[in-house]
Amino acid sequence: MRIDILTVVPELLESPLSHSIVGRAVKKGLVEIHVHHLRKYGIGPRKNVDDYSYGGDAGMVMMVEPVYRMIEELKAERHYDEVIYMSPDGDILDQGIANDLSLKENIIILCGHYKGVDHRIREHLITREISVGDYVVSGGEIPAALLADSIIRLIPGALTDETSALSDSFQDGLLSPPVYTRPAEFNGWKVPDVLLSGNPKLIREWQDEQALARTKALRPGLLEK
Repeated sequence: MRIDILTVVPELLESPLSHSIVGRAVKKGLVEIHVHHLRKYGIGPRKNVDDYSYGGDAGMVMMVEPVYRMIEELKAERHYDEVIYMSPDGDILDQGIANDLSLKENIIILCGHYKGVDHRIREHLITREISVGDYVVSGGEIPAALLADSIIRLIPGALTDETSALSDSFQDGLLSPPVYTRPAEFNGWKVPDVLLSGNPKLIREWQDEQALARTKALRPGLLEK
């Protein structure tokens, strides 16, 4: 898989994409991540990528030309399955979206900044808009890192134990059950006896019951889906 991220603040993406599971997946050659500075195609001697909005609203808007030229340059080299814009009004990122995108070969992610992007970018260049929640952050870089992480950890070989992702919250529409590790007792707080029983059938039944109970208590809306 190859992920190209377009941004005006590439420094914000350096650490999240260089360490832990994502960083190891890159080192293993499971994924290529290329971060592109949009000022490469900035306008004029100062390489501007934003301008005042028509209509007089407050805030600067990312211009269409630098984004168009960079996307066209990338598309000239390979086919892209999706050109994604991280947007507060896009589809809310969930496990289903991450699962779907993990099967793609090449993805472009555009990070908005300032007041957003010229709407013509969204009309003519973007194939999918994704949000990380109903709130606004300073730019699309952190949401893009979240999206990339949610995708990359699903690529076979990214996790040491590939079955681990199958038991994550939301994979089956439920929250995950509680998890414990050694010691079996600490400060009088005990691990449930069933997890120490060594009986896989009983353990699985307990985990299923706990997942359903936690979902009902904490995220009942998931059951409605």
